Amino acid sequence: MNASMSKNKKIIFFGDSLTAGYGLRQPQNEAIPALLAANIQVAGFNYEVVNAGISGDTSRSALSRLSSVLQGDVAGFILELGANDFLRGHAPAEVSANLQTIINQVRKAYPAAWILLLGIELPAWAQAFQGSGYANIFRELATVNKIFLVPSFLKGVTGNRSLNMIDGVHPLASGYIKAAENIWPTLLAILQNDSLKG
Repeated sequence: MNASMSKNKKIIFFGDSLTAGYGLRQPQNEAIPALLAANIQVAGFNYEVVNAGISGDTSRSALSRLSSVLQGDVAGFILELGANDFLRGHAPAEVSANLQTIINQVRKAYPAAWILLLGIELPAWAQAFQGSGYANIFRELATVNKIFLVPSFLKGVTGNRSLNMIDGVHPLASGYIKAAENIWPTLLAILQNDSLKG
């Protein structure tokens, strides 16, 4: 599948601890970007996968470091942010605006790059506490910007004690595997479509 594609083409995973692989013994092998990089290689695609996740990042702090991440030949950008904003009580409108600015900057720097947004599914208690504002952010951004979306990349992980660390927020290695499985069908479809263009 487009084996001639340059290895210099990058897919950037831009996010917080859920991208960085917080709590893993070997995040370079067990975090979501690493797991999906292995899938990408097995599927016959040739990309450099960059884990640009920083634990503790909010949409605001991540925005401040975006320019340093957008380097090289970027073919795709996977955006995963919002959980820390929620935990810190940031207004949904601010989070949406920050994510929109990130999307705008990626598109300005790399007009041909595809963007995949990873949505989060808040637990029932959180939705009751914060209202539906957070639940709507990701779908609305994907629709308005016509970008790809995984509505809940932690589906089946959130609230499952057997897949999460004792903090109930960060997945165990098995939880990260499940999250990667949730993302892979959408990512594979994007890469297959991209290879046809090339």
